[in-house]
Amino acid sequence: MGQADVSFLFRDCDLQHATPAGAALLSTNTAETDWHALRASLAYRFPDLPDEDALRNIGTVVIPAKSPSDTGLVRLSRENEMVHVEVSDSEPGDVSTIHTIRALQSRNEVLELAAEAAPYPIWMLDGNGAVTWHNPRYGALLGTHGATDAAEPLFDIPSLDHTGSGSARASIRSSGEDRETWYDVTITKRNDRSICHAVDINAVIQAEIAQRNFVQTLAKTFAQLSIGLAIFDRNGQLALFNPALVDLTSLPVEFLSARPQLLSFFDKLRDNRVMPEPKNYTSWRHEISDVIAAATQSSYQETWSLDTGHTYRVSGRPHPDGAVAFLIEDITAEISLTRNFRAELELGQSMMDSFDDALVVFSSTGVLTFCNAAYREMWKMDPDKTFADITIIDSQRVWQERSTPDPAWADIRDFVMRIGERAQWDTEVQQIDGRRMRVYLSPVVAGATMIRFTVTEPVPVSTPAA
Repeated sequence: MGQADVSFLFRDCDLQHATPAGAALLSTNTAETDWHALRASLAYRFPDLPDEDALRNIGTVVIPAKSPSDTGLVRLSRENEMVHVEVSDSEPGDVSTIHTIRALQSRNEVLELAAEAAPYPIWMLDGNGAVTWHNPRYGALLGTHGATDAAEPLFDIPSLDHTGSGSARASIRSSGEDRETWYDVTITKRNDRSICHAVDINAVIQAEIAQRNFVQTLAKTFAQLSIGLAIFDRNGQLALFNPALVDLTSLPVEFLSARPQLLSFFDKLRDNRVMPEPKNYTSWRHEISDVIAAATQSSYQETWSLDTGHTYRVSGRPHPDGAVAFLIEDITAEISLTRNFRAELELGQSMMDSFDDALVVFSSTGVLTFCNAAYREMWKMDPDKTFADITIIDSQRVWQERSTPDPAWADIRDFVMRIGERAQWDTEVQQIDGRRMRVYLSPVVAGATMIRFTVTEPVPVSTPAA
């Protein structure tokens, strides 16, 4: 076996011996095992070399080179626990030199195929910035964009120096078209040359434009809202707010523009007396933190009654991505209206309770909606103590039980349930205790009916027997 022979002796994956020419092939390779190093050295010519598992069970195998024009062979033969690997070639000459040349040729073929088949432009620049080589995709762009000088770079990127490395976005315009195509261009410096790659990012640019337009539309919409809006990102920093928030909270624009943290935002509200002072502010801070953490199922809502007389409704809507939006709405007018309406109802109830006549009102569907204290006392009924609605049928049953038989009760029920034009009428009935009363039925708004019971003869006073 000559000095130029390339052979190795392995025990499992560990190299036991190699000829000088073989050892030279492994000297520049670093791998987990010696067998990995050998496979890496021979991979371009002999990609079918067995892996470690197959090597342990291998017998005698001859593996030809991948290229049809390559006459090289790798022979593997087992001798007990050892595997002998020999690289040979039928071409006359030094086997090691031939392998190096063939491996470089195979490597160049792979690199050339990768560059030629790449779906994106690749080109090379010399030290003066002139194009010295390019792949077919770059050549197709030259024709599409009407370039006349192939040495002149198609992409003009002032922010990138062709003598250095980096990446930047660049656009080129098709010849005769008012349409730009955007690319992400990367320049990698190697000695006195630079290799450039351009990746089409039109979809990314369009998505960014759509997102920017959407955000602008949202911003314009939010600016018209009378409800204060504060959106905090996943890091808890203020990402977006509208003018109404400034008006409602009196927080400085400079403070909001500085993107404060969520808890700092509420601390500032407390300092400005825009929120009620909590009894335990520390626990309240923990509550807000819990709302943010429970982003998928939690929500926060409170009504703040301020010292200024204003009332704010504050709502928090966390989002699954960790962001949270807070809405602050001035409901002072709504609260005042509700309070006034409640006061008017209480006043009306008080006035009706002062009447001696029993009054009751049924809706168009026959449901009892109102009665005074005299009615509750006369018929021993209190609608406020029942969960279910009391209807005209329920009331008619009570009336009949506490009165002498009279067909007028059926007429009263029919009058309440009648749809259409109705005229006021009255009738006289008698309770079982002898008390006589006049019943007045009057149609009111929305198809409702008011019934008034007026006692005409009180309960007879019994005369003692002589």
